[in-house]
Amino acid sequence: MKRFVYVNDSDLTPSIYCNNRISNTKYTLFNFIPKNLWEQFSRFMNKYFLLIACLQLWPLITPVSPASTWGPLILIFAVSATKEAWDDHGRYLLDKKANERSVWVLKKGIKTRTQAQDIQVGDILWLRDQDEVPCDMVLLGTSEPGGICYVETAAMDGETDLKTRVVPPPCIGLTSDLLHKIKGVIECPQPDKDIRRFDANLRLFPPFIDNDFCSLTINNTLLQSCYLRNTEWACGVAVYTGNETKLGLSKGLPEPKLTAVDHMIDTLTGAIFVFQIVVVVILGVAGNMWRLSEGQKIWYVKYNLTSSPWYEFLVIPLRFELLCSIMIPISIKVSLDLVKSVYSKFIDWDLQMYDESTDTPAVATNTAISEDLGQVEYILTDKTGTLTENIMVFKRCCINRVCYGDATGDALTDTQLTRALQEHVPEVVKFVKVMAMCNTVVPARSGNGALSYKAQSQDEEALVQAASRLHMKLISRTGSRLELDFLGDTLHYEILDVLEFTSDRKRMSVIVRELKSRKIKMLTKGADETILSIVNPEQQCRVISEAVEHYSQVGLRTMCVAWRDLDDEEYSRWSVKFKEANSSVTDREWKVAEVCQLIETNLELLGATAIEDKLQEGVPETIRTLRKAGINFWMLTGDKQSTAIQIALSCNFVLPEPEGQLLHVQGRTQQEVQTSLERVLRTLRISSTEPKDIAFVIDGWALELALHYNKQAFEELAMLSKTAICCRVTPSQKAQLVQLVKNCDYRTLAIGDGGNDVKMIQEAHVGVGISGREGLQAARAADFSLGKFRFLERLILIHGRYSYNRTAFLSQYSVYKSLLICFIQIFFSFVSGVSGTSLFNSFSLMAYNVVYTSIPVMTVVQDKDLKEETVLQNPEILYICQAGRLINPSTFAGWFGRSLYHAAVVFLITIHVYANEKSEMEEMAMVAFSGCIWLQAFVVPLEMNAFTSVQILGIVGNLVLFYVVNFAVSMLKWGGMYTIMDRICRQPAYWLAVTLIVVMGMGPVFALKYFRFVYRPNAINVLQHYEHMTASANANPASVESPLRSFEKGSMPLSLNSPSKAELGSVYEPLLCDSPSSSLKRGGLNYSTDFIPSSPSKFTLSAYARSKNN
Repeated sequence: MKRFVYVNDSDLTPSIYCNNRISNTKYTLFNFIPKNLWEQFSRFMNKYFLLIACLQLWPLITPVSPASTWGPLILIFAVSATKEAWDDHGRYLLDKKANERSVWVLKKGIKTRTQAQDIQVGDILWLRDQDEVPCDMVLLGTSEPGGICYVETAAMDGETDLKTRVVPPPCIGLTSDLLHKIKGVIECPQPDKDIRRFDANLRLFPPFIDNDFCSLTINNTLLQSCYLRNTEWACGVAVYTGNETKLGLSKGLPEPKLTAVDHMIDTLTGAIFVFQIVVVVILGVAGNMWRLSEGQKIWYVKYNLTSSPWYEFLVIPLRFELLCSIMIPISIKVSLDLVKSVYSKFIDWDLQMYDESTDTPAVATNTAISEDLGQVEYILTDKTGTLTENIMVFKRCCINRVCYGDATGDALTDTQLTRALQEHVPEVVKFVKVMAMCNTVVPARSGNGALSYKAQSQDEEALVQAASRLHMKLISRTGSRLELDFLGDTLHYEILDVLEFTSDRKRMSVIVRELKSRKIKMLTKGADETILSIVNPEQQCRVISEAVEHYSQVGLRTMCVAWRDLDDEEYSRWSVKFKEANSSVTDREWKVAEVCQLIETNLELLGATAIEDKLQEGVPETIRTLRKAGINFWMLTGDKQSTAIQIALSCNFVLPEPEGQLLHVQGRTQQEVQTSLERVLRTLRISSTEPKDIAFVIDGWALELALHYNKQAFEELAMLSKTAICCRVTPSQKAQLVQLVKNCDYRTLAIGDGGNDVKMIQEAHVGVGISGREGLQAARAADFSLGKFRFLERLILIHGRYSYNRTAFLSQYSVYKSLLICFIQIFFSFVSGVSGTSLFNSFSLMAYNVVYTSIPVMTVVQDKDLKEETVLQNPEILYICQAGRLINPSTFAGWFGRSLYHAAVVFLITIHVYANEKSEMEEMAMVAFSGCIWLQAFVVPLEMNAFTSVQILGIVGNLVLFYVVNFAVSMLKWGGMYTIMDRICRQPAYWLAVTLIVVMGMGPVFALKYFRFVYRPNAINVLQHYEHMTASANANPASVESPLRSFEKGSMPLSLNSPSKAELGSVYEPLLCDSPSSSLKRGGLNYSTDFIPSSPSKFTLSAYARSKNN
């Protein structure tokens, strides 16, 4: 489908095109309530609770007031709806500001001021310097004589360097008066979100030009939200408006990512639901049996069986369904969303991840997946700008088989090169001309006349700067004219065509005409393999090829430079085909690439350049630390193989011989790649038992064949190898590799800094973007953005690990406290005729879920089982998070058993203490309820590892709040609790019951934790002991040998007189768990946990006894 835009002619432009009113809001005043409710009830959990709430409206079956379910449900929905409304109102205000912005639009030949939302497709707009572009428009004229203007595209792609946009050739030179009268038609594709592509044609109507078409590209456009810079004025015609602009179509919510913990919570919730149904069925059958037998014998509960309705047998099961519905905590999602938002703020506020050099803080864009950082097993990283600084410096070159800069390390200071230029050696002069002209760099002069360059590529800027220092200065580029200053002489050229660089072609060519001699030249630069394949076959290239290989081996980025003289006839024939391909609206890129191949042949190879891109600070140390944490690394780069290998060696990606071994997967055919894969796999299988670090390297072509024909073998290779270097890969291949590792059931993290990394960042479980010199595209598409690669260590080991620990505890505790109340209700049914009667009143149940058990546990966001310094010094403990040891069926079974035991303790003690008391059921219920609250006051601190004032206030304050609220409610005659608290608090039996509940409930739990801590300490206990040891000795922890390594050697004493309170921390492990010394098996790989003690080691009893006070 095509779109025809008639320039400055509203009568011919179809009215089906939308106006320029933008709307990023999700709701309207009319659809907010129904749409938000629909979204809320699209979740299974909310549908389930709505069903329960509706069933409670049936008086015959509800054991409690409907308010006990409707209250929390409405509160949760109200909180979610309020948040959505607040966010949407913010978007509305931003839209309103943009829509009401004033712009100049040409209406019937007259420039008038109008609001941006009233712009129509085909309107001509006038912009002034610093104006924001209100819609997507094709440039028609500028204040510059050469028809160029400068735009800042940071809002689109995050790149802060100014871009050059040019007026289409037919419009160059048109004055302001003529632009008022211009008429024509633009044939363009339907709106799309590709900000790097615009394949269209322009035809101006007479008298401006004949009926011939002129091809348009993205360089002829001004896109919405860009800013006009350093240009007095520019005008253009609107082609895409409103939400149909490229930016508008690019907006939208990304696909939600489900963390491993979320998936486990869903699985465990499903298991609870099945258990709940089984309990309901069993109790329902038992209740009906008791009703039909024992119920007839007791006069005060005698059922009338003769006049009972047909659905009588469903009443008791439905009552139990309502009683047991609280097994699935209604508040778990809100609680997790809240704490996850706090986790993200901790990342935003972390000054240790703030990059001062670029004024870039760490930002958590996705607030829902912080805990996944702690379970990352594979990091797939880009190279340039991610591991390196992306600050390019020209270092060496090889011209006409002569290498420059090898002796001094810098070709720019090589006197031999300078002398060759001064002597006008032809090959050297050509080489430097290609460096200066084969690019899209735009020279600009400041107010004091200083010359600077605006480049979209760091490589191009480095080459132009180097050429300038070699006295070949690019001094002007206006439209199709280009000027060089070479040793004081000005050289004038006309740019005929630009054969743009693409990731498939991997080269760029510029065809120019020297105005003095009228000769046509083609200047080409690009990757060595693509240039060497199109040079004249008779030319000797061995020396230059060897130089390229040498430069790559020392970690330099290489590029080959070539040249070709064209005659007018050949160029004229080719130009017709090139223009035809450029005029195609469909498949333009593919057609242009085909035509480019026709002329990019028989080139004269001039030489090669070598550019240095230094490693970022701290990269080797970060990779080394994360490797110790059990994280594997893959490098995905577009660079050549030898350069990537050298960078990998320098940053600890791979180890040199004999510690490491690098295997090559290579080949140009399917059979060659298959044979190479099989050979590498045999080596890996044989070496799997050796401690050697084995990595494999593969290039883009071999990777394409392997993924297409030998995917299963390549997947096995991915699982066996901890390190991979993938070279010359395209953005799509990067995403494919991330998907492949995900399919092997590993948690992946992708990190990059450029637009070519966006696909893999979005594909990975966790995406991290570097805010670098290539712009903010990667950072904006990522879940987290950082200023430097080295901050990844802290992001994973500190924030990721703490988030996982806290979420694991919070989610399982939420289920535990709901099961506790539910089991008490079930026990009560055995002494109430299995009738489904509720022991607790509606207010107590509602307050229990919303207030009493929520406040203390929310303070877990500040809990730290280990100090940050200890975690960073002992990254091996991340294995525990990676293996999911803190939340799994085993740990959940421990919490399930604890809730069952505590419910039995609460119920039995309450029943027996009040067996001889003349008390109402409400009083006994309040005693049991108080026991539950007191248990929570001890359960939460026992699971915490360190206390802050906020945590203490939350726990103690919650107990005070419980008594204050219940005393207040018991003063109300209509509340159903009148005078209850006053009566029971005066009874010694109440305080005896509460005391016994706490002692009997927490005693065995405390004893079991003591046994595990003393006789079966895990890695966390060892490190906690180490922290106290260093603190007691007032020593610097860095000066003490790692306790994990000392423990492996058997040299670390685990007997200490006064460990800290942190030593008691269970790290949220269950009462019943697998052995700490067991191996962690994931995806066919065994991960060693040798640092965890395999034999019982005993701490002293005095240490444990005194820890309460430390």
